[in-house]
Parts: sequence; C-alpha cells; structure tokens
Amino acid sequence: MMAMTKTDATIDLDNRRVAHNYSPLPVVAASAEGAWITDVEGRRYLDCLAAYSAVNFGHRNPEVIAAAHAQLDAVTLVSRAFHSDRLAPFCDALAELCGKDMVLPMNSGAEAVESGIKVARKWGVDVKGVT
Repeated sequence: MMAMTKTDATIDLDNRRVAHNYSPLPVVAASAEGAWITDVEGRRYLDCLAAYSAVNFGHRNPEVIAAAHAQLDAVTLVSRAFHSDRLAPFCDALAELCGKDMVLPMNSGAEAVESGIKVARKWGVDVKGVT
C-alpha cells in the first residue's frame, strides 16, 4: 500500500473534520508570494482567485505587511466603544470617494447585509409608513 501524500492526508482530514459549505479545489496551499501559491508538495500555481479579491495586492505584499505591522505595533484592535485615530479619517476618505455623507464599515458580509436590512426597514417605516 502506498503512503498518502501530504495533499491526500490533509484533504482526508479536512473531509472528516471540516464542515463544507462548498467543494474546494484539490490543492493544499502551504505558502504564497505575489501571484503564486505553493502547495504542500512544492507545486506552484498562479493564483487567479486572489482569495475572492481579498489579496488583489498579491500574497505577502511588502507594503501591506508593513502597514499592518505598523498598526499592530500601535494597537491591535480598538472597540467601537472608543474613538480611533484611524477610523474617522478612513471613513472621511471613503465617504468622499463614494460621494456619501457617511459610511459604516463592517467586519463581514453578514454584518453588512444585516445593517442593510435595518436601513431598509427604517426607510419603510419613515418613508412608506409600513410598520
């Protein structure tokens, strides 16, 4: 009997222990640089997915890493219970870019959808009188 490859072993464990919401490609990423992903067997792939555009600047982009590191050196996370020296300037620039009066950054798509539903319901009450 042949020994399992690292790829096969990882995918087998994934199939047994990870709840699947879709079927991933049979590639086990181990590292990445720029537009390239290297799997656990050492094969390189051109990453045309870019984590669904989350890494459009490339994997391990030095400028993105430096900016993230500088922020992490200053403060890891600021609760919205406090004001932040970064949030207001970011929202100002984003509102200007989008042509809006104000913006509400969200951590996830689920939070964004939930907030959108709340805004739509408020509009329905205020504008249409729907209760």
